[in-house]
Amino acid sequence: MRTPTRRTVLGAALAAAGTGLLAACSADPMKGMDHRGAAPTTPGGFVAPGGPEVAAAEARRTPGPERKVALTATETTLDLGGRTVRSWAYGDRLPGQEVRATVGETLAVSLANHLPQPTSLHWHGLALRNDMDGVPGVTQAAVKAGASFDYRFALAHPGTYWFHPHSGVQQDRGLYAPLIVEDPKEPLRYDKEWVVVLDDWLDGIDGSTPDAVLAELAQGMGGMDHSATDRPTTGHSTMDHSTMGHDMSGMPGMAGGGTPSGAAGPSRMLMGARSALLGGDAGDVGHPFHLVNGRLATAPETFTAKPGDRVRIRLINAGGDTAYRVALGGHELTVTHTDGFPVEQATTQALLLGMGERYDVLVTVKDGVFPLTALAEGKNATALALLRTGGGAVPDASVRPAELDGRLLGAAQLKADPGVRLPAKAPDRTVTLELTGGMAKADWAFNGRTYDPAQRHPVAAGERVRLEFRNSTSMWHPVHLHGHTFALAGDGPRKDTAIVLPGATLAVDFDADNPGLWMVHCHNVYHAETGMMTVLGYRA
Repeated sequence: MRTPTRRTVLGAALAAAGTGLLAACSADPMKGMDHRGAAPTTPGGFVAPGGPEVAAAEARRTPGPERKVALTATETTLDLGGRTVRSWAYGDRLPGQEVRATVGETLAVSLANHLPQPTSLHWHGLALRNDMDGVPGVTQAAVKAGASFDYRFALAHPGTYWFHPHSGVQQDRGLYAPLIVEDPKEPLRYDKEWVVVLDDWLDGIDGSTPDAVLAELAQGMGGMDHSATDRPTTGHSTMDHSTMGHDMSGMPGMAGGGTPSGAAGPSRMLMGARSALLGGDAGDVGHPFHLVNGRLATAPETFTAKPGDRVRIRLINAGGDTAYRVALGGHELTVTHTDGFPVEQATTQALLLGMGERYDVLVTVKDGVFPLTALAEGKNATALALLRTGGGAVPDASVRPAELDGRLLGAAQLKADPGVRLPAKAPDRTVTLELTGGMAKADWAFNGRTYDPAQRHPVAAGERVRLEFRNSTSMWHPVHLHGHTFALAGDGPRKDTAIVLPGATLAVDFDADNPGLWMVHCHNVYHAETGMMTVLGYRA
């Protein structure tokens, strides 16, 4: 019999900027999505987020009894474990209070916005009704400061999910929390459960904010080659915000000269982060801290169990710019799910999670004290939590268990459980999305076009759609599809977020069974906010 242990699991990044540099390009980095509250517009010929097709799809999900939740997004003081910071969060918790419901229920969430900027809630990984997806300017108007919004939708699939804003770089503050949808017919058997949220953190550290970091990154790197193997290895750039070359006075928190007003902090532009697993360049941002469940490695959360217990660990990467390689010292992990959907079980010593990805694993725990270590891939830093089942010394904060360098499974090596495999079918439509741009000009984009909320890649209800991601950039990107799960090739796992390595092509298939306007974007929040986002639109 399992006894779920509800944990605060969100270590978070909620940023101040609601305006967003969503379509940053060398000509006009401020062109793009308006996060300040504009209502969405639907060009003719496409299903509207609140249209009858969306209502009919929701009715087919047979909404059940309500599970009511009240959330307040607010500025607050957070304790990271001996280090306090001012940030934004849901209530005063980091991570935010876990939401747990049962498949078939209707989730009814009231969001009160006590922030100084507009915000929203995106339900990452859920196949839900389009007008509840939480994308300002596409599926809803942003929730203005001092206002509230009621989200209400049926929960169609069990699994490990999470929620966060889709407004600027707010995700890289403390605004996110896990959403666990339980299955009343759960086939797995386990004694305890541990929800683990990984996060990279910079908000409030030495005056840093995600908005100031975005402003710095939006300058680009001039003539520097971000992909070169001899790229500088210094932790910070020497760029001056005053040389940005575009007026940022319209951004909240920005002074007229383009320098972040109030707290700007040191440069956080990261250079020299390399990872063979990620195909070279590991990331753009030097987050000073890495957290497990909102705690620093020097003050880790401790999870307790008895030797021999079978424990389910739900892993969520809520980071802004960091992939994590995760291992539990002294143990092997049995992978059971990825992105909420079951896989044919496989054992491994380590897992790599891109931003937005989730993995569920089972582990039979030994006797002692063991480190659950999340290595910030390519960044020479770790996050830590502890598993205690008996006596023993507490591992040092810098511990790196041997399993981190052991056998590693990736999504491409997993197979979907037969019960969730897509039936074999040739695609009716292929949408090719070339990942373009780079740090030199901060012009991340799809098909060379930075984000324009009016652009639609058309699909039709009932089609088998193939998304072909061709990465022509020098960096890896975790690509995320809203409102659907896709299948990796060859009976591969069902996922909503997948890593595309530099120079690689990833083809995934999904069935167009959830009408509306759906985002596709890189889940590196800084890449997305400088242009690597687009929209799939169902034809009316």
